[in-house]
Amino acid sequence: MGENGLHIRELARLNDLSGGFCNQLGLRFTEADREHIVAELHVTQEHLQITGIVNGGVCCAIAETVGSIMGITASNGKVVVGINNNTNFIAPVSAGVITAEAKVIQPGRRTQLISVDMFHRGHLVATSIVRTMVIDEKN
Repeated sequence: MGENGLHIRELARLNDLSGGFCNQLGLRFTEADREHIVAELHVTQEHLQITGIVNGGVCCAIAETVGSIMGITASNGKVVVGINNNTNFIAPVSAGVITAEAKVIQPGRRTQLISVDMFHRGHLVATSIVRTMVIDEKN
């Protein structure tokens, strides 16, 4: 990747460090820089609700995770946690890959506002606004 983005090795490290819930969800980061973060989720049977479409909670979890990583990147590696997640669903997904792209709307020292758009086959399927809080290192 370019001058401002993460190199392949750094992306691999980000995916390794994300561990836990990201692994459980199946989320993998594919691009990252100070301007945006991109991640992909390959939809599996475990992501589907009883009607055969991706459970809305999956998209909320994608937004929270990708938005928080965007916040960490935008705050130069400080600890960041999600404090509000508003996700709107536009179209159902039942198979394939969901690609999420996060961008900072409003950077801040204490809180940040981040947009996360989710796409399936190039079409917008969900959009989220995530508010994050930068944790004071003294706590």
